[in-house]
Amino acid sequence: MTDQHSNAYYHTLDKSYYLPTLRRLPLALERGEGCYVWDVEGKKYLDTLAGIAVNNVGHCHPKVMQAICEQASKMTHISNFFVSRPQVELSEKLVRLSCIGRVFFTNSGAESLEGAFKIARKYAHKNGRGGTIISFRNSFHGRTLATIATGQKKYQNGFEPIPAGFRQVEFNNMDAVLEEVGEDTAAIVIEPIQGEGGINVADREFLHGLRALCDEHNIVLIFDEVQCGVGRTGHWFAKDYFGVQPDIMTLAKGLGGGVPIGAILSNEKVSQAMEHGDHGTTFGGNPLVCATALATLSVIEEEGLLEKANENGKWLKEQILGMNEPSIQEVRGVGLMVGIAFEFETKPLVLDMLEHGVIANATAGNILRLVPPLIITREELSIALNTMKESLKNIKENA
Repeated sequence: MTDQHSNAYYHTLDKSYYLPTLRRLPLALERGEGCYVWDVEGKKYLDTLAGIAVNNVGHCHPKVMQAICEQASKMTHISNFFVSRPQVELSEKLVRLSCIGRVFFTNSGAESLEGAFKIARKYAHKNGRGGTIISFRNSFHGRTLATIATGQKKYQNGFEPIPAGFRQVEFNNMDAVLEEVGEDTAAIVIEPIQGEGGINVADREFLHGLRALCDEHNIVLIFDEVQCGVGRTGHWFAKDYFGVQPDIMTLAKGLGGGVPIGAILSNEKVSQAMEHGDHGTTFGGNPLVCATALATLSVIEEEGLLEKANENGKWLKEQILGMNEPSIQEVRGVGLMVGIAFEFETKPLVLDMLEHGVIANATAGNILRLVPPLIITREELSIALNTMKESLKNIKENA
């Protein structure tokens, strides 16, 4: 009989009850602190995945935990028929940080994108344009029907008919965009840095070109910063790194320090298209998640995590390039959003690193994705790199 306190026990039990949509790693994680997590068997792991770029201030940061406990003891949910102090303060904070005039809170990244599409289409229709939304190949905007319509074909298989009104073109190719833009175009949605697609960084000139094109044709420009926003690039938002202001920006992941919250930020021009009853949410922006997000943003400010993400990200890429590892084809990314392209599939590498106490991620086939907490130290990054080196040796020896 399997030990009821083992990873194997919970992994097997999970397969019996959870919808079989996930290929989980064989661990049952029980607690976390800083950049580390522990499984139910007591083994410690350095976490360079951070819940897929969610735990930006690490696991169980004292200030974030204090905010959760204090707010939970007062009130967790009130519905959006009323305002709450945490929601109003978070709205003000995000508008000030982003210089984008309005905010709407959601529960996830996909929900933020869905809301962004609605705002963009409502604005387009009020201005005599169609409702088509252009996205880019290798993008990932979520798992809902509308968001998979903007994403990779593999996520659409079996879910036909896919919603109409979405077209896709090549990333970083302005000629392809120009060929697709027309009177029916409502919006262009782009990840400034594609996450699931392999940490593909948009060309600065390309984003500036999209901004100019959208201005010329009164098209809404949407930046999906669900993964690259909230300090990940060493700036509050990737838009600031590139120097391009979108009409709409979507957030989630790192905003809540581990609790589920998303946000849609839209400028005054497009926001004026929305009227009472055009959109809503039951749980979005409740007092608990807003108080937690406020604490998370405060930690990023007080601990200088933007500067640390910028400096440590540059250092990390330098160290990887300095390895002169022949199987590494490219190192890309901004801040602490780093992708290492190998000449082989990276899943075996991730599994070997996991066995040796480091959590990383394989994406887009041959990319090792590193999106650690922004609080990570160079000593901890060195541990991750040394483990990667040893794991590379192991998989080569066993090839």
